[in-house]
Amino acid sequence: MPDAPASLPPGVALTRAVAVASLLALIALGLAWELWLAPVRPGGSWLALKVLPLVLPLPGLLKLRLYTYRWVALFIWLYFVEGVVRAAGDRAPSSWYALAEVVLVLILFAACAAHVRLRLRQGRSQRLTVGR
Repeated sequence: MPDAPASLPPGVALTRAVAVASLLALIALGLAWELWLAPVRPGGSWLALKVLPLVLPLPGLLKLRLYTYRWVALFIWLYFVEGVVRAAGDRAPSSWYALAEVVLVLILFAACAAHVRLRLRQGRSQRLTVGR
């Protein structure tokens, strides 16, 4: 599939944009949360390093690698669990950031799942038309 967003089907382009935007928002939230907004320790926390694994799939999402969308949809649940645990255990405002993390994870998961589904459906329909 071409890399140019202008040549993508609308649904694929939309799910790609939502996935990339929510991933970038998760990275920004994680850094801001652990360094400035509500760090575990005053002055920042080493927990900010938790965003490093989120940076790894970014090139694959931008290059429309279907495999990347698939594994992100599985790997992102680790951040969901962290968000739920910290939303229940931390005090405000940290619990609010944890809830925001949960929401962003759900958006990212939905975007990745929809992207994979659309791409597989698109590939299946192309095979059916070629076989005629």
